[in-house]
Amino acid sequence: MDSDLADAVEALKAVFAKRKLPCTFGKAPPALVDELRKQLRIPSRFRNFLLAANPEKLETVTPVERIRLIPAEELAKAQQLVQTPGENGAPPADWKPAWVVIGESSLLGDPYFLDVSKPDPEGDCPVYTAMSGQDRWTPTLAASSFAQFLRILSTAMEIAAGFGDAIMDDEDEDSFRESLGPKVKIIDAAAMRAGHWT
Repeated sequence: MDSDLADAVEALKAVFAKRKLPCTFGKAPPALVDELRKQLRIPSRFRNFLLAANPEKLETVTPVERIRLIPAEELAKAQQLVQTPGENGAPPADWKPAWVVIGESSLLGDPYFLDVSKPDPEGDCPVYTAMSGQDRWTPTLAASSFAQFLRILSTAMEIAAGFGDAIMDDEDEDSFRESLGPKVKIIDAAAMRAGHWT
């Protein structure tokens, strides 16, 4: 892993430890990661993440969202979730082949996915999300890169620690989003403008 990605993973591990929430990272088998590279065209930075810190059990917990990162062993199958045939027997036509599901909202069922058609010089690509259960997939930028996505997740977990584990009301959710907004802007201004986190 490059230092940028390694720092993002360490920050995520640290916030799970601080909040005493379970998370398990492993190392995905190189043969499996190579197969995923061929099958899904996942970029080098995400492949390095799976090889060094495969998210075997990882679900972030905040007042507004729970995001489960999908381990390497489930990635191929996870792609089928968004390709479920509709009433006419065909999958939703607007899901793009370059979109690779890497996580899901445990609360809403929405996918989080890489757009592998937009690689950057670091071998990374942007992460989007879209609402499930709609007539069309309408992607919203969640992070400009996978490394920034991990940073946003750990920052959201850090802020959520101040809210305790009680059930949140709308006011709590609003104040959480208000606290998160400025931090997301520092990490990734484009993701802040897209509005998913706020």
